[in-house]
Amino acid sequence: MKNPKISIITISFNSEKYIEETIKSVISQNYDNLEYIIIDGGSTDSTLSIVEKYKEFISKVISEPDRGISDAFNKGILNATGNVIGIINSDDIMLPGTLNALASAYEEDVDIYRMNIQIWMSETDEKFHERPSMSFPLIDFSVHVAHQGTFVRSEAYRMYGMFDVGFRYCMDYDFLMRCYRRGAKMKYIDHDSALFRIGGATSTPFSKKRQEYMRLITKNGGSRLMSYVYVIGMSLREVAKSFLDLFGEGLKRKLRYGSRRQSS
Repeated sequence: MKNPKISIITISFNSEKYIEETIKSVISQNYDNLEYIIIDGGSTDSTLSIVEKYKEFISKVISEPDRGISDAFNKGILNATGNVIGIINSDDIMLPGTLNALASAYEEDVDIYRMNIQIWMSETDEKFHERPSMSFPLIDFSVHVAHQGTFVRSEAYRMYGMFDVGFRYCMDYDFLMRCYRRGAKMKYIDHDSALFRIGGATSTPFSKKRQEYMRLITKNGGSRLMSYVYVIGMSLREVAKSFLDLFGEGLKRKLRYGSRRQSS
């Protein structure tokens, strides 16, 4: 099958600033077997008015309160009918040709497809290239989750479970680690799939996510000691990042993602 049905989910809450860019980037993919679903948490700004402008291109819109990001993801997955499901958040941009690249690489027995993303520092307009990790051991201090470049076979969600609503920050990392440890088949596609703006939950300091990451390790089979080792290692990494901040934000990003700068 080289024309699989692809479901794309966008979750939003008071996302009027960027959601129109996100919607346009999805519906302009020039892929004819697309299902586009928007899950809104009950926005009170102009988000839904913007969504309404594009209703002819959107398969389903649900707007109601939820229990957070993981719950919104799961709601979208449960409403999706595609062979493969991707998630692009309401402040990110899907890059041209992504869905066709996915369709060209599609194999019915692949559980998870992984694509590159571009990290966008919008204040300086610098863009860094991130290649996704393909393995998820219990302790990895430099994992690249690349959530926006992840596409999951719908059957894989039934086999391995959806997103844990107990996580506020690392639900995508937990999902990938769980799938990897249970033997999910992953495939890398060398295509830049999305532009990810620095900000949001991803930019929350590690100190606020410490307990959640300890749970991530123990939930996926690690010992309490391993969770402490991981947290200590990540805390030291944060100290190093703070030191690098003295030389400018750009240096820190270059060391993590490489020095490649994408043209605007």
